[in-house]
Amino acid sequence: MRTLSLTLAAAGLLAVSPALAQKPPPNPISPARLSADVKVLADAKLYGRAPGGPGEAGTIAWLTAQFKALGLKPAGDKGGWTQAVPLIRFTVAPDPKFSLTAGGKTQALAETKQIMAWTQRPTDRVVIANAPLVFVGYGVTAPERGWDDFKGVDLKGKIAVILINDPDFEALPGEPVAGKFGGKAATYYGRWIYKYEEAARRGALGALIVHETAGAAYPWSTVVASNGESYDVVRPDPDKVHPLLQGWIQRDIAVDLFKASGLDFEALKKQARTYGFKPVTLTSASFSADMGVKTAKLMSHNVLAQIPGTTRPNESVMFGAHWDAFGQGPADATGDTIRHGAIDDGMGVAGVLEIARAFAHGPRPRRSVVFGVWTAEERGLLGSEYYAAHPKFPLATTAGDFTMDVVQTAGASHDLVLVGAGQNSLEADLARAAARQGRTITPDPAPEKALFYRADHFSVAKRGVPTLLIMGMAAGPDLVKGGRAAGDAWVNDYTTKCYHQVCDDWHADWDLSGAAADIDLFYEVGRDLANSSRWPTWNAASEFKPVRAQTAAARK
Repeated sequence: MRTLSLTLAAAGLLAVSPALAQKPPPNPISPARLSADVKVLADAKLYGRAPGGPGEAGTIAWLTAQFKALGLKPAGDKGGWTQAVPLIRFTVAPDPKFSLTAGGKTQALAETKQIMAWTQRPTDRVVIANAPLVFVGYGVTAPERGWDDFKGVDLKGKIAVILINDPDFEALPGEPVAGKFGGKAATYYGRWIYKYEEAARRGALGALIVHETAGAAYPWSTVVASNGESYDVVRPDPDKVHPLLQGWIQRDIAVDLFKASGLDFEALKKQARTYGFKPVTLTSASFSADMGVKTAKLMSHNVLAQIPGTTRPNESVMFGAHWDAFGQGPADATGDTIRHGAIDDGMGVAGVLEIARAFAHGPRPRRSVVFGVWTAEERGLLGSEYYAAHPKFPLATTAGDFTMDVVQTAGASHDLVLVGAGQNSLEADLARAAARQGRTITPDPAPEKALFYRADHFSVAKRGVPTLLIMGMAAGPDLVKGGRAAGDAWVNDYTTKCYHQVCDDWHADWDLSGAAADIDLFYEVGRDLANSSRWPTWNAASEFKPVRAQTAAARK
């Protein structure tokens, strides 16, 4: 385990917030306490809260102190407050070599310009020599939709070339696939993580996704932003989850590659939108790679607390947020190098703590209530993924998950914008709670951005647990002061200037009345669920409904 230099005392954070001693008002979520908690989490003494970094020890100790002061019980390893999360960092060594051969000609591919590739297998070098290339369309296997892009093709020793997004993303009206995967709204099948995992399940040596900005919902600059660095949890069998090489290629490279193989890229894209599509081998084409890899292991931690249920303690309801941010980076104009992570996700963590306080001051719920504060979300949802693979409370009997990742700081609003709207029955509960506040729920207006698959709730959602997500960067709320235009302006200002930057810091002049109301919605819905015997369900069109059905016997 990496030695952490920062102790709680050194951070000056030993004391529990005085606000904890105050009895919550009728609306138990306090804007003042939210602000006070974020101020602590964004403090420079926590060095930007990088997993395994100099601020982890202080962060973990402060969070533990808050839960202890509330009288909650630990829910981590061996009766403690934390769950150890073993991580591994992969860094591609300088000057990797990549090339494509087609039509009798070999073309070197420039890293970051034409290709971005990496590995998440523990090896010091990746060498691929003239591996055949197979176009597998969207790389999707969806039995519940009658869809299979692979048709039993053998990908062993081959490189899968894959389109981004869903098979119906560009479907025209009247095409059989139109609307089968939600239209413009993204499903998990459209995510690059799924495509790499499915390629690995199919035995592919490597997987290259063709980048198109509209389908990816972000430009090439986002693809290369990692600079060859990636993280994963330590796995006993990483080859079952990751192909040896995974990456992206620019669209024009794919077009030229297909042309040199006697194929038309756009025509094959259209063919890939049909149920009868079969993988296409790129004749006389091959891919080669030679890249060094540096790996380093580090240990980080989730923080887990619980309130045991009175009559149904083996069933649970979970509230979660991630404590990690991006640590230190380049200095801004003021010389600040700390990426404070105040809104992302200090606000979410403060929301979890406020909900914990509300439960602690009320009667104990019938079901157990679990509070998970996750590490390494910014590295790929890794802390929550590790918990989901090693749960302290069975996921089959986890009734619901409520995750907060970026909560708006712009004031009271007439609505809450819901990322992932249309997925499960918890949304109706949320709408009823909002109506009691005199507010409404607005579905995410840009579901094609796939934000529903980019927060910690997804780690349990893909294993069948119904979820709700507050993600304030999806779209602007309809603010009481200034309406939707003012809400959109807040989102745009935050995402373009301070998202993952040093200026994501605490500010005393935040108006957190809207944040408190949003968090109170989660508290109310979660409290009612924790005091019931209900099992929320996924909607018929959700890709997670069949997964939940596999564990139905555990809930009878």
